[in-house]
Amino acid sequence: MRPVNLDKLDLSKSLTRRQYEIQLAREQIRVNDCGLACVKSGVPVLCVIEGSDAAGKGGAINRITYPLDPRCFTVASFAAPHGEEKTHHYLWRFWRNLPRAGHLTIFDRSYYGRVLVERVEKFAARAEWSRAYQEINEFEAQQVAFGMAIVKFWLQISRKEQWRRFKRRETDPFRSYKLTEEDFRNRTHWNDYQAAAEEMFLRTSTPAAPWNVVEAEDKYFARVKVLRTLADTIEKHVS
Repeated sequence: MRPVNLDKLDLSKSLTRRQYEIQLAREQIRVNDCGLACVKSGVPVLCVIEGSDAAGKGGAINRITYPLDPRCFTVASFAAPHGEEKTHHYLWRFWRNLPRAGHLTIFDRSYYGRVLVERVEKFAARAEWSRAYQEINEFEAQQVAFGMAIVKFWLQISRKEQWRRFKRRETDPFRSYKLTEEDFRNRTHWNDYQAAAEEMFLRTSTPAAPWNVVEAEDKYFARVKVLRTLADTIEKHVS
């Protein structure tokens, strides 16, 4: 993958409400068909969702899972490791949640935290996060050799848009729980997180498991792009 400069992404990409409704319906039908094809073919699919805080990861996941049979998918959300997780290698908790044959698993945040938040916040030593790129590439290569399809997304918004979404969440009784003091504090490290993400793309985007950077300033555009890319990838694996 060529170097990605997140500051130069075209975040003006958008869809009208009408365009969104038409394209969303079409892509959800494709995703549903892909889910059924995975069951029949036995292909396991891992969908990794990463991105800036408030970039719309949860909304994208909701649109992926909406048309699917609940028996055919799992959403695994990961926060900071705790309890027994701390006594194992950092990849252990992700190994335990990988999809079985014919199943789709969505990672809401993932093992890439090692080279993102753990790097920026210094939860991991330089030697630890530096070697994680190779560890992750080898981990993913093992899954691909097993027959797994891996689809990785990074949802990107501007710093200004992130602030607007934070302020809207503050007054929304259904979404205010998502907002924490840590979210505001992380904004002071915006440039560090962007630099970490750009290095992550460069060092962990492989032909078998490439990164898909999604312009997410417009939620409609982002959701459709995620579904379309997911369907395109699964179709290639089950054809």
